[in-house]
Amino acid sequence: MTTLRTPDAPVTVFGPDFPFAFDDWIAHPKGLGELPAEVLGSEVAIVGAGMAGLVAAYELMKLGLRPVIYEASKMGGRLRSQVFEGGRGVVAELGGMRFPASGTAFFHYVNRLGLQTRPFPNPLTPAAGCTVIDLEGQTHWARHLDELPPLFREVADAWAQALEQGAGFSGLQQALRERDVPRLKALWDRLVPLWDDRTFYDFVAQSDAFAALSFRHREVFGQVGFGTGGWDSDFPNSMLEILRVVLTACDDDQHLIVGGVQQVPLGLWQHAPEARELRHWPAGTTLAWLNAGAPRAGVKAIARAPDGRLAVTDTWGNTRAYAAVLTTCQSWLLTTQIAVEESLFSQKHWMALDRTRYMQSSKTFVMVDRPFWNDLKANGWPQMGMTLTDRLTRGTYLFDNGPDQPGVICLSYAWMGDALKMLPYDTEKRVQLALASLRKIYPDVDIARHIIGDPISISWEADPHFLGAFKGALPGHYRYNHRMYSHFMQDGFPTVERGIFIAGDDVSFTPAWVEGAVQTSLNAVWGIVHHLGGRSHADNPGPGDVFAEIGPVALPD
Repeated sequence: MTTLRTPDAPVTVFGPDFPFAFDDWIAHPKGLGELPAEVLGSEVAIVGAGMAGLVAAYELMKLGLRPVIYEASKMGGRLRSQVFEGGRGVVAELGGMRFPASGTAFFHYVNRLGLQTRPFPNPLTPAAGCTVIDLEGQTHWARHLDELPPLFREVADAWAQALEQGAGFSGLQQALRERDVPRLKALWDRLVPLWDDRTFYDFVAQSDAFAALSFRHREVFGQVGFGTGGWDSDFPNSMLEILRVVLTACDDDQHLIVGGVQQVPLGLWQHAPEARELRHWPAGTTLAWLNAGAPRAGVKAIARAPDGRLAVTDTWGNTRAYAAVLTTCQSWLLTTQIAVEESLFSQKHWMALDRTRYMQSSKTFVMVDRPFWNDLKANGWPQMGMTLTDRLTRGTYLFDNGPDQPGVICLSYAWMGDALKMLPYDTEKRVQLALASLRKIYPDVDIARHIIGDPISISWEADPHFLGAFKGALPGHYRYNHRMYSHFMQDGFPTVERGIFIAGDDVSFTPAWVEGAVQTSLNAVWGIVHHLGGRSHADNPGPGDVFAEIGPVALPD
């Protein structure tokens, strides 16, 4: 069970909907449980080789199962690090690129693989060097908040006051920090029915703190935001979702993975656990070895086999039957890409899966000959800084790999409507549009002169294997999220619906954060073990063992 922590313990993604200590569970020396001897070596299907799929496969392998992994696109899912041609390992992070220290279950695997991290160059952080904010044609340079005009401090203070007055934020976060489950549950569960139908914008606009200020303050808040930048694209989303982000410090103390985050899922694919961690399999066993060196092709259909198992058919028409299947693809693909037999999910679950709302996201990267932005101007400021703007680019990030190494500029990172503006254009046109916008902010800087190699861009909504970047729950979607998140608890299901599981950040209550993918995959691990007759160790109970006691509050239908 969860142990109380000290008042000054770090904030982690501990709930708040389901305050279960996933980080402690996976680090426990007794492991995640045990399976009956007769099922050891049995195959289970994992649909999708992203972070959720490979975490689940890695843990199930350790427990003695043979995960058979299917992947329709690239291994890693939305943890995609694309290498620039000739760039000596210089990468563009097309999906997840900044990872909060509060994501302790994710960093369990980062540390296990021995990967290096460093602070992400977010606005107004030391890693950014300096930040340039360009709004309505006015440009401000700053290294910290106090160097900006008073308006920006007023916006930051109003946001902090709104959270405190509206949610009792400090008390809520302190309960989370201390892992005081009864207090955290009492505080959070009270908010859920009150806030399920509130948009982010409604919360901001109706708060006393912002109501006392001008519309301009709310506008600046939307354009520049807090933590990682502007949040106006999230204004239609449920306020519950935004509160989870700030409560669990997902928007603070973020890090990048040196060499690219795709190393994490690919590392799990190749990593051999210690011999003492493995049951059934010999020392040196890896997922790659169990899968003959490569995942199977994408899945075309999932149906109930005549013998009661689940039949999975791949792109080439090959069908294999499994006692359990875990799907980690985005939920829309269960109707658009994969012919899933309708009876495998209840109509309530189909409603939740189909009503998931995905947000668009666009990124455009260039590699440059060196981090020229560090060159100082006559006034002592660098040539460029991390840039937030209301122009087409929205967010521009600078990645310094060393003075003698090529650098990377994420020319534009945009969401929703701003991402859709880029959708019709090829990469070259996107670069031209971004450079034209940045030239208005930096008229004396010739970025194009430094570009080497081919640029890289992505629009996740245009990828048929994703159809969007990440979930953005709308007001009224809590019930859908509850159905998806709790799906791994299958004892009450009719037999026809058992054995197929779902995981991924869109199943999580914290979408867009890899920690949500990891935690839901661990829920699925417990569910699969339970389905196959296994159990957790008595001194290391799993999420399903305590779900009835501390699971998410259910709202009436």
